[in-house]
Amino acid sequence: MFYIPTFFVFLHKAKFLLKTPNKKSALSEIHGVAQPETLSTVVASQIQQFRRKQPSAEELIAGILKGDKTALSRAITLVESTNPEHLAKANEVIKGCLPHANNSVRIGITGVPGVGKSTFIEAFGKYLTSIGKKVAVLAVDPSSSISHGSILGDKTRMEELVKDENAYIRPSASGDTLGGVARKTRETIILCEACGFDTIIIETVGVGQSETAVHSMVDFFLLLKISGAGDELQGIKRGIMEMADTIVINKADGDNIAKAKLAKTEFNRALHLFPAKSSGWIPKVTTCSAYEQTGIDAIWDIISEYFELVKSNHYFEEKRQNQNQFWMMETINEQLKSHFYNHPNIMQLLEENKKAVQNNEISPFAAAMSLLEEYFNKE
Repeated sequence: MFYIPTFFVFLHKAKFLLKTPNKKSALSEIHGVAQPETLSTVVASQIQQFRRKQPSAEELIAGILKGDKTALSRAITLVESTNPEHLAKANEVIKGCLPHANNSVRIGITGVPGVGKSTFIEAFGKYLTSIGKKVAVLAVDPSSSISHGSILGDKTRMEELVKDENAYIRPSASGDTLGGVARKTRETIILCEACGFDTIIIETVGVGQSETAVHSMVDFFLLLKISGAGDELQGIKRGIMEMADTIVINKADGDNIAKAKLAKTEFNRALHLFPAKSSGWIPKVTTCSAYEQTGIDAIWDIISEYFELVKSNHYFEEKRQNQNQFWMMETINEQLKSHFYNHPNIMQLLEENKKAVQNNEISPFAAAMSLLEEYFNKE
């Protein structure tokens, strides 16, 4: 006689009951208590009620003209956005602010990484606000070519200036634009001027000769240098030196004062090798210590002297007009490039031609010409 365990008998009966349609199974589950909601409907309605609505273009324009920094920041965010809806709204805001712009001095500041650009701008900005100026700092941070991200940490290094009521700091990523300054920065200048800022400072990435884009949107170009770092001979190279209106040797403090004076002499000699500027201005060299905040007033005196000269000989207006033409052409180039790469037929053919070029089936120039012919024929 075989002994069958009770557990197996139970399983057999359960299986029989499940197969029998009219029999109620003892293995059915009780549904129990319903899952509670993760968020109360009352709380959700309150959040939606008090959630800030996106302001219209007219509201942003009115806020900017009143000097509201929050409205200015929101408008700049629209300018920097790649969303087509935001772009249309940003253009409307810029159009409304344009009649109130072009009433400031625009200063571009560049230099090699580690020269002390952020420290200098804080000391320089604090000096300007102390003499009654309203200062807007547009700090361009380098974007990583690998992660495409940017730290945007300039505000953390300008602790005193960021708390100043007469100052405004806006960091932005350079992206893949030449000189780290895109069309976005050009339009941001217009918004800052309409907001009442009479001095616009643009801090560049500091990578050398790609600073041409910065030079094409500022009135005065200041080049920061340091002494004792093999920088004197590097500075004599043509390109960025030709664009500089003033060279400032930073970190002239402590044991570095003698080296800074020697570097000043060497740069003065180097500047004589360059042809005269069309503005009639002779570039000057001076020293300062942004850390000890010495020599800052002398730099502003040089800048003021420059503006007196260029406004008296009408070079100031001429340069602004040439800059407007330059940026019109740049905008056309950008739009053509964007339209070409976003064309449906080109997007498909581009990948095919890339593979063909990689496999040496066609030369890069022939591939480019075939794509351009396809683009213009379809147009």
